[in-house]
Amino acid sequence: VQLQASGGGLVQPGGSLRLSCAASGFAWEAYVIGWFRQAPGKEREGVSAISSVDGSTYYADSVKGRFTISRDNAKKTVYLQMNSLRPEDTGVYYCAIDSNGSGWYHGPQYVDYWGQGTQVTVSS
Repeated sequence: VQLQASGGGLVQPGGSLRLSCAASGFAWEAYVIGWFRQAPGKEREGVSAISSVDGSTYYADSVKGRFTISRDNAKKTVYLQMNSLRPEDTGVYYCAIDSNGSGWYHGPQYVDYWGQGTQVTVSS
C-alpha cells in the first residue's frame, strides 16, 4: 500500500492550505482514510478522517469548523482543506488508512498503513 501525500508548506496565521493524499496498492472497498499530525515533542494525534463507504467524517475538536475533509473514491484520493490556520496547527501531517477508523477513535497504533509526512508550518 502506498499513500502519497502532498500540499504542505509555510503559511501565515489565518491562511489556508490544501493537503492531498493518493492511495494505491490495495483492494479494499471499505476503508477509512485521513490525516494525523505530530508537533515537535508531542504525540501523534488524529486530525480528520472520512469513510469510503458512506462519507461519514471525523474531526478533532481543535479543527472543527476550520478543516474540511473530502474524497474522490474513483481516484482513491483524500483532500484536507485547512482554513483559518493557527500556529498550533504546525506539525508534520501524515496520511493514514485503516479498515474501520480505529486509528482515529482508539489511537494511531491501530492504523494499518502510513504515508510519508508533509510539513505544515503556520508562522508570521
